[in-house]
Amino acid sequence: MPLADTLTLANFTHPQATREAVLGSARVAYEFKRGQRKTIGFLVGAEGLSVRAPRWVTLRDVDAAVREKADWILRKLAETQQRNARVEATRIAWKDGAEFPFLGEPVVIRLDPKHGFASVGGTLDPAVEGGGPRTLRLAVAQNAAPSQIRDAAQAWLMRQARKLFIERLDHFAPLLGVSWQKLSLSNAATRWGSASADGSIRLNWRLIHFRLPVIDYVVAHELAHLRVMDHSHRFWETVESVVPDYGVLRQQLKDEAVPRWG
Repeated sequence: MPLADTLTLANFTHPQATREAVLGSARVAYEFKRGQRKTIGFLVGAEGLSVRAPRWVTLRDVDAAVREKADWILRKLAETQQRNARVEATRIAWKDGAEFPFLGEPVVIRLDPKHGFASVGGTLDPAVEGGGPRTLRLAVAQNAAPSQIRDAAQAWLMRQARKLFIERLDHFAPLLGVSWQKLSLSNAATRWGSASADGSIRLNWRLIHFRLPVIDYVVAHELAHLRVMDHSHRFWETVESVVPDYGVLRQQLKDEAVPRWG
């Protein structure tokens, strides 16, 4: 291989890599383990490529299988890399001037320790003429640690979320002919909501980052489960009866990057 080519290879390196291969225009260092299995298996996760093989398979056969799977491996690695880049781009730097979406619109944090904001911890300034992000003023000291700023912002957002969720639950429940009994706020990493047969609803407070139509889809989705507890055709018809464009909103919920609070 010409030296110029080796200098331009893309690199995908698993932190526990024990083998590597050059696949097309990429060098892939992957984790390799043997186990009690019948076939060679491939998994592309957040850390990179993992390959599992039966104990009797030779390394030559493993290398051949990796090369044969090259197109799939490179596509999945690239998709994972792009997804990780989007996640990192949404990470919030907790300081004066930090920005995040609130109901689909940008909000900028300003630390304003001079005000107590009537014990609510912060206040959102009215929208300004000509657009631009609104300002969320938090009663936090200018020299506060990032974790203090984050916690204050989260507490404010959770209060807004609970208030809005209750309003939307009360709006959709009569339309669906159901009655909800209790609302709990969730902080789940991968689930936006859940419903129990006893009328208990759990909604992820991070939904407050999305536009109201997206929130309405999730609220209607969970309330619809009080009528139909599965995801059958009848369930989706129930959702559609109150949110006709639920398919578009559902996709937006999947596609839009959510701010990273870590």
